[in-house]
Amino acid sequence: MRRVRSIAGDSVNLLLYRELGRCDDAVEQALWLLNPTLAEWGPVLPAGVWVVLPEVDSKPAAVTPVSAWD
Repeated sequence: MRRVRSIAGDSVNLLLYRELGRCDDAVEQALWLLNPTLAEWGPVLPAGVWVVLPEVDSKPAAVTPVSAWD
C-alpha cells in the first residue's frame, strides 16, 4: 500500500482520481476502510494529511448499461 500526502483543497474523490486515475464507489470504500479517521478532517482535506491508498486494478469493473427497453 502506498501513502500520499494531501494537497490543500483536496477532497477524497480528487485525491483518488489524481493518484489512481479513478474514484468509483469500490475504490472509495476501500480508502475509507484503510483510513477510518480521515472523515474527521471534513469534506476538504488540509495540506499534509497522510492518506493510505488501496491497491486496486487500474480499470474499474465493467458496468452493464441499463436500457429503458430491457
